[in-house]
Amino acid sequence: MSIEVTQPFERVVAQHGHTVLRVCRALLGTHDADDAWSETFIAAMRAYPDLPHDANVEAWLVTIAHRKAIDVLRATQRRPVPVDELPEAPDARPKDDLELWAAVRTLPDKQRQAVAYHYVAGLPYAEIARILGGTADAARRAAADGIKNLRRTYPGAITEEAPS
Repeated sequence: MSIEVTQPFERVVAQHGHTVLRVCRALLGTHDADDAWSETFIAAMRAYPDLPHDANVEAWLVTIAHRKAIDVLRATQRRPVPVDELPEAPDARPKDDLELWAAVRTLPDKQRQAVAYHYVAGLPYAEIARILGGTADAARRAAADGIKNLRRTYPGAITEEAPS
């Protein structure tokens, strides 16, 4: 979806914030998603004035979220966890939703990213290929393999086809 870049940045956040948050959750889980979401929009706010008028703002934001998610994953891998057991955090989402996100997190990186970008953010495969590097066919194959694996580990996880 292309948006006129002259609109206020607050409207961009309101229009695309939920999609970016869902992508961050799919890539990172609920714990780190809020940080990546915030970092995405801080970086986007700085770059927004220089964005071309014909830019696909949603794809641009998902690209930034992808990079911020990688940053969060790298930082998490370097950070030690000083507790024996993690406390259970209250979560208002249904149990099935938690199980689905857990299943998504078990996918290999490329599959998880392709599934998140296509089925959660609704990006076309050409945009996903640009974000991940590679071809649209490779992005389509990674998403298909990810859905196949999800159906195996979490029956009924995906029943609708995302826009192509």
